[in-house]
Amino acid sequence: MATSEFWQRVSTSVSSPERARGSSGVSSRNARRISKLWMLLDAATVVAAALLATLYELKLSPIAEVRGFWRGTLFHGRSMGILLALLCGFIVSLIVVSKRLHLYSPARLGGYLHEQRLTVQACFAAGLLLTGTLYMVHADDIPRRIVVITWGLVLVSLSIRRLIYRMMLYRRFDRGLGTRNVLIIGTGPEAHALRHHVESIRHLGYRFKGFIDLPGSGSRFTATSSDVVGTLDTLFTQARKQFVDEIFFTAPCERGIVQDVLEKARAGGVDLRVVPDMYDGLAWNSPIEYIGQFPTIPLHCGKVPEMALVLKRTMDIIFSTAVLALCAPLLLAIAVSIKLDSPGPILYSSERIGKKGRVFKCKKFRTMVRDAETKRADIMHMNERDGVLFKISNDPRITRLGRFLRKYSLDELPQFINVLRGDMSVVGPRPPIASEVKEYKLSHLRRLDVTPGITGLWQVQARQDPSFDSYISLDVTYIENWSLWLDMKIILRTIAVVFAGTGA
Repeated sequence: MATSEFWQRVSTSVSSPERARGSSGVSSRNARRISKLWMLLDAATVVAAALLATLYELKLSPIAEVRGFWRGTLFHGRSMGILLALLCGFIVSLIVVSKRLHLYSPARLGGYLHEQRLTVQACFAAGLLLTGTLYMVHADDIPRRIVVITWGLVLVSLSIRRLIYRMMLYRRFDRGLGTRNVLIIGTGPEAHALRHHVESIRHLGYRFKGFIDLPGSGSRFTATSSDVVGTLDTLFTQARKQFVDEIFFTAPCERGIVQDVLEKARAGGVDLRVVPDMYDGLAWNSPIEYIGQFPTIPLHCGKVPEMALVLKRTMDIIFSTAVLALCAPLLLAIAVSIKLDSPGPILYSSERIGKKGRVFKCKKFRTMVRDAETKRADIMHMNERDGVLFKISNDPRITRLGRFLRKYSLDELPQFINVLRGDMSVVGPRPPIASEVKEYKLSHLRRLDVTPGITGLWQVQARQDPSFDSYISLDVTYIENWSLWLDMKIILRTIAVVFAGTGA
């Protein structure tokens, strides 16, 4: 089931208004941190290329020339100083030129070919400065072949690295990961052109969620059009329902209206951009950023801890890979035991709702009889949980082996495959099923702002608590106070909970 189709059904049951708190764009502070990381990678690339070029030169040169270079250049004070100064100068010039060409800006704002052209341009500019400096200082004892090989390796390495990063980024976009949901205010020609733009250009990573009708803006569609999802009065209610990351203004309107939307966007953590117009000074001193061919002025960019999220994803990959590798014999033994214990498949796949309403297949070891889903309606009266949760301590559908697997949470080991795929994280709110989300109030959707996890604060703190309010409260508490250190503490407490055998 597609995410958009799912939310068309869910939105009919979600009506209570609340401040929108969707995930947001990169703040200037986080953008600087990411830029510094790319700069460090560029510097490391230059150093590695220089070392490889030097080793290659020493391998090809005659013994006498090798000794002369080794003693005369690497151990001679002046030559060594010049060599290090040239290397540092090349690094600095490459970084400065790359920064001027906006190569450290978010990758989704430009295309791949444009980025490759700028990479070549930056390397040529830095290389010309390097060779010019060599000529000026008369560094005749430094082999020119090392310089040329270093420059060539840097050019190839940077191009390949950025290509691989792009391929990984586009692959995530195709799977619905890392994309940004957008609403467009206005329904005029500019709005429809922008919609076509963001939907047709792959590298932007945008998902169009609908138009917001603005009376008097020269709209083509009426408010009953299927593409128009609301008005300014319901803008942030729709932003909450659709997990919107950015809002675009495409129609000129009064300054007070834009100011009001801007204040609410800041409070809700939603990015706000305008297609350039006067707006009575609201956009003064704001840079123009191109979304494809569309110039936009960002009025607000929210805060997202990009570096911390990268570290979290890295930790997820390392941890899940280690668990699957170390537990491989146990996984095989459980698979064989399930097959011998009862008829049916080894793994059970369930459609779950992930970040921003994305539907994915959650993997678990089968712990119930084969036709368990068809029997659920017959035992609904035995539910021991409040609200939309469903849990029975002595569920008659659970197999004998399944009770043991659930007690020690062994049935959830295959979910580490979901973690490697990026559908889940090690730590986060548990992924709900669609029937649960249909019963959510608007405030409950907050827990779908982040990637779901195998374990979380509720699992280690109130696992046997039947209260749905406690379930939601602990998930929201985790989201509001998230840090890598909190993840580590939850993982350690989860290990203790698993060995204690408190699973139902």
